[in-house]
Amino acid sequence: MPTQKIRSSKRAAGAIAAIMSIATAIGGVWYVRQPGGDAVPAAVALASDTLIRPWEGTELRAYYDRVARPPVWTICSGDTRNVRPGMVETPAGCSKRLKTRLATEFYPGLKACVDGFEAKPVAWQAMMISLAWNVGVGGACGSSAARLGRASQYQASCIAATAFNKAGGRMIIGLVKRREMGDATRIGEAELCVSGL
Repeated sequence: MPTQKIRSSKRAAGAIAAIMSIATAIGGVWYVRQPGGDAVPAAVALASDTLIRPWEGTELRAYYDRVARPPVWTICSGDTRNVRPGMVETPAGCSKRLKTRLATEFYPGLKACVDGFEAKPVAWQAMMISLAWNVGVGGACGSSAARLGRASQYQASCIAATAFNKAGGRMIIGLVKRREMGDATRIGEAELCVSGL
């Protein structure tokens, strides 16, 4: 159950509008062209730029994340794939790394478990992608948020995803804010989700 009232906001609606203003529909899916020419689904760009990077931050040097269970080498915005001690990345490299993984692993993973995922509201897709980045595709696919989204109950799905606010069995205030209405400078996942319905 959320601890804050989940509601749409002008800032979240503005973030959605900004991405959609540069998106192009190709085969029923909205895409955004990235620097360098690659196109990613609009939901990937929205999740990356509005939710994941602001909440995860960006670490250009690999660090050993001891909070993770098990602890793991991490870089950029929480990326653990093929990270080695001493590894260094650039800001542009981190952005590309994140969007590439989201577009090639997380988006297809969610498409595989949610029929018609790509046709669902872009803000809802972005919320699910951000959730999957945190809890894994399996965790997101097995969640009440995914079940409700499959049934096109998006408002209830946005709220159900707020249950993922614990780490190590304890509620973490940063996760509560991330999942719900954000803070003064960052948009929350549920806030973005309901703002796009």
